[in-house]
Amino acid sequence: MRASQPLRVPVGADAGRWSTFHGEKTLVVAARTVTSTVRVLECLPALLHGDARVTVVFAHDPTSAFSDGVLELLHDAGCRIIPWTQVRQAEPDLILTASENVDVPEGHCPVLVLPHGIGFQKRVPDSRGPRDRLSGVVPDSLLDSGRAWLAISHPSQEEQLLSSHPKAAGRTLLVGDPCYDELLVSAGRAEAYRQALGVPAGHRLVVLSSTWGRTSLIGQDPDLAARILAALPYDEFRVAAIVHPNVWSGHGSWQIRTLLAPALEAGLMLIPHIHAWRPALVAADVVVGDHGSVTLYGAALGKPVLLGAFGSEAVDGTAAAELGRSAPRLNTLGDVREQITSALAAQAPDRFAAIAAGAFDRPGQALARLRAALYHLLDLTEPTPAPPPALYLGEPEATGAEVTAWTVVSTVSPTAEPDTVTVRRRPATVAPYRGVNAGVSTNANEDEDEDETVGRFRHLACDERERDRRLLESASVLLGGAPAASSTAALRWIEDALARLPGCRLAATALNGGGCLVGLRDGRIVEAATTGPTAAPGPAAAVVYSLLRAAAPLDGVLVTLRIGARDEDVALRLRAPSPGSGAD
Repeated sequence: MRASQPLRVPVGADAGRWSTFHGEKTLVVAARTVTSTVRVLECLPALLHGDARVTVVFAHDPTSAFSDGVLELLHDAGCRIIPWTQVRQAEPDLILTASENVDVPEGHCPVLVLPHGIGFQKRVPDSRGPRDRLSGVVPDSLLDSGRAWLAISHPSQEEQLLSSHPKAAGRTLLVGDPCYDELLVSAGRAEAYRQALGVPAGHRLVVLSSTWGRTSLIGQDPDLAARILAALPYDEFRVAAIVHPNVWSGHGSWQIRTLLAPALEAGLMLIPHIHAWRPALVAADVVVGDHGSVTLYGAALGKPVLLGAFGSEAVDGTAAAELGRSAPRLNTLGDVREQITSALAAQAPDRFAAIAAGAFDRPGQALARLRAALYHLLDLTEPTPAPPPALYLGEPEATGAEVTAWTVVSTVSPTAEPDTVTVRRRPATVAPYRGVNAGVSTNANEDEDEDETVGRFRHLACDERERDRRLLESASVLLGGAPAASSTAALRWIEDALARLPGCRLAATALNGGGCLVGLRDGRIVEAATTGPTAAPGPAAAVVYSLLRAAAPLDGVLVTLRIGARDEDVALRLRAPSPGSGAD
């Protein structure tokens, strides 16, 4: 349809002949970037819940540097889309947007601008010229017209605006922050969200939060995710990353995934950037972030926060700037694991309460206040006196690749017949990121960072599904990818695995009925039964490997496996007579 043709359904002069629903008012949502469009999509359904009096269309403004993905987002949501050139023909009664940089066509209808972050907290490049501008503020021409209304989340934002943009006087609406309210409603479901993401029980979830731009977490330190994964024990932590939609839109998912490939192969959960970041943030045990809004939301939720980056574009006097002064910095050249565990141990839910109080006015009331403002601007009565429903966030989907190779450090208790084996695993794909300059411990007491000594052993363990041939052929321990259907099938697999990989010391596979079989190169077969929930053969195989290296007994042995935050009993017995010692 050409831009000069009249709109038909659901808006336009001739729409009445074709429409099924006949609204009294027309609301046009200006969709310019993914970030701003998502913000409207997340709150608008609750505001117009069940009201047939309002016809909604989405107008796509393609002029942003970050417009890629907007049309796909709208199509996926089932939105009726019109070109930006036809907004005037739609004869809107209200234009709603969360993008302050929309080139609003001439007319008389009001324009309600929602924030797509928290307030006016940073300076960003101005698409209209070579300088920077304050994020969230509409052009002076729209303020001069008297049509613009800026929704704010706290009274201090009005004071900030007036000091830098006097023309904004009388053009603000104090509504609070609907996104923060949703996070608060769902805060009690953190454990359910962790489970939905696939975080094992007893593990801590570290969430990396990055805004966009060169001073952002990912822009300043793209390797940080890999270094954190290299520093944290696999059986104690999981790591997720929330990356700003502008990075996805500006660079594309291929570029992001290629850049983060080592971390993704080590199990990094790259959170989808449309809606899933909210439950992922609720699920976080600790946030490593920057000057973006997501980090501030995490602090306001009471999460421990470490700042891995913090850009100079943060505006003085804002809640974000105050967080930058108050939150501890992550020393990426220091002991990352110790800093994260210390932040968890020192967690104080009210540590950033004063900062949150300066960013969010009357938490829990934002949707009700925003709905009142929207209907006032539409010149309609609100449909019901009841406030909009306070809904829990949906559960996120599990993401992140399965780790199939580990560097394993094990310590055997120093007795003739060891009773404890301590195992600590880390993803092998990020092993190159370890070292003094990779943010790992230089503490001489950290067993995993020392060379092999008496009772301390290091080995590479690979699942048979590992795709890196060099890792697979270098593995001392090979693990079956799926439980064997029977002992006979397990024995066949072990024989074949040891024949295929002559450098492998032992091969282990789980059994369908529980436990696992571990085959040694000298022909011995060890049955390993565990009392804990471990179904994968890796931990039990690490116990057998450690006792083998220590020249300790493998038959009729009961040892304690200490892995992560749990202890498990592991019972070992030889299934077949030993043809040789092989414990070199």
